[in-house]
Amino acid sequence: MKYDYIIVGAGSAGCILANRLSASGEHSVLLLEAGGKDSSPWFKVPVGFAKMYYNPTYNWMYYSEPEKQLADRRIYAPRGKVQGGSGSINAMIYVRGQPHDFDDWAAGGNDGWSFEDVLPYFRKLESHPLGDTAYHGADGPIHISPMKGHTHPICDTFIEGCQQLGYGRSEDFNGKDFEGAGLYDVNTRNGQRCSSSFAYLHPVLGRPNLAIEHHALAQRLLFDAQGRVTGVVVSQHGVEHSFSAGKEVILAAGAVDTPKLLQLSGIADRELLARHGIPLVHDLPAVGRNLQDHLCVSYYYKANVPTLNDELSSLLGQVKLGIQYLLTRKGALSMSVNQAGGFFRSDAQQAHPNLQLYFNPLSYQIPKNNKTSLKPEPYSGFLLCFNPCRPTSRGSIEIASKDPADAALIRPNYLSTQKDIDEAIQGSRLIRTIMAAPALKAITVEEVLPGPAVDDDEAMLQYFRENSGSIYHLCGSCAMGADPRTSVVDARLRVHGVEGLRIVDASIFPNVTSGNTNAAVMMVAEKGADLILADA
Repeated sequence: MKYDYIIVGAGSAGCILANRLSASGEHSVLLLEAGGKDSSPWFKVPVGFAKMYYNPTYNWMYYSEPEKQLADRRIYAPRGKVQGGSGSINAMIYVRGQPHDFDDWAAGGNDGWSFEDVLPYFRKLESHPLGDTAYHGADGPIHISPMKGHTHPICDTFIEGCQQLGYGRSEDFNGKDFEGAGLYDVNTRNGQRCSSSFAYLHPVLGRPNLAIEHHALAQRLLFDAQGRVTGVVVSQHGVEHSFSAGKEVILAAGAVDTPKLLQLSGIADRELLARHGIPLVHDLPAVGRNLQDHLCVSYYYKANVPTLNDELSSLLGQVKLGIQYLLTRKGALSMSVNQAGGFFRSDAQQAHPNLQLYFNPLSYQIPKNNKTSLKPEPYSGFLLCFNPCRPTSRGSIEIASKDPADAALIRPNYLSTQKDIDEAIQGSRLIRTIMAAPALKAITVEEVLPGPAVDDDEAMLQYFRENSGSIYHLCGSCAMGADPRTSVVDARLRVHGVEGLRIVDASIFPNVTSGNTNAAVMMVAEKGADLILADA
């Protein structure tokens, strides 16, 4: 079969591309998805992400290689294996990042990617209750729901505590005031997840010029005699199929699987390809380099007031919340568990907020194995966690073998710079500072973990090394830039030195954004679609 455009990966970016590239009716589009359909009702229910956390049907359930600076632990890296990608299984926090994040993209040689340049695309993709303003859009496909007025009452105590210490309040992390404590927005509509699959793809699946193939795992790219990309080979239910692209192949398989497919196809560092016996098509050493992620750790507290633990830990409480959700689409099941938090500076010398906090009116341990589900702690509790906004550690993605069925080797190389080590300690200090605020002291019985024995920088850093985990914001592994030696795509998202091939997903981020990355991925897809159509 031949199409104008083939999109590899129906994730947060791929679903948007499929909609925009097929909208005019002029172009035929094929969307390839390695997973199945997002038809389970759990994809609609916001709290359903807990059901997908260790679900091999809908989650690739990747792990990093042992991380030297994190006590040689293999760090869990869930990735969506379903239509909608990781946007179908994430916690839906909607944060764009700071303006300077994108200004840094532009300053790195990527014209057209400053905050001023990308803001129209953020506005284009969203419907926000504030309407059409300088910062927000009114009629985009992704519906944004501020959690203000619906969060657990203990979240107000957190914000009060921050204000008692002189920290500012942010009414909108995607508005004028990024810095300070506040309540997060989520991408939900009427109490249901509003992923790019639900918002962009489902409404247009009837278009005659748009096709989608599920359970189609990309094996390699196809090339003509001049080295131009002409199609994709996939494995579907154990059978290989080839699809041809008349105009372009667009990789939207994410920060792990996009570089993996390039490497399997012979577009990568020549030495890596030689090690695996893969013929060189184009020497592009930056493929799989520059991997970045946010690393977080949680502090656990026992409260003397009710928290979500009390409602979710009993069957009766779960039934009550379930009935409330079914009847009203409101309540705890209609929101993210990450309800409050904010962006803070570790010290006055920081030019921008460099630490992100999450305050959860619920405390739960991440299960150590995939046989256990996420469960609340057996007491009234809450947790406060942090991650540095712009870590400087850089890692890599590499194929494990020439077999496309083998997961790539993920090496984030966490805490490999002094800045990242310093911020791990600074974030821990910030949590202790905030928890000493009168409002928070009044509701706290004790710090359960790490507890009072962890009270100096060395002990805090060790707790971080032994207990931190990914917050699942992998990006940067096919970075955008002007130099083919250090980047993979140019400012129009075309792969350096290869005709007919683009990348539109989180792997093109030159630097990770401050905050949750899904909003920025969707922006990249909106802008990427415009670039592709303009070049057509």
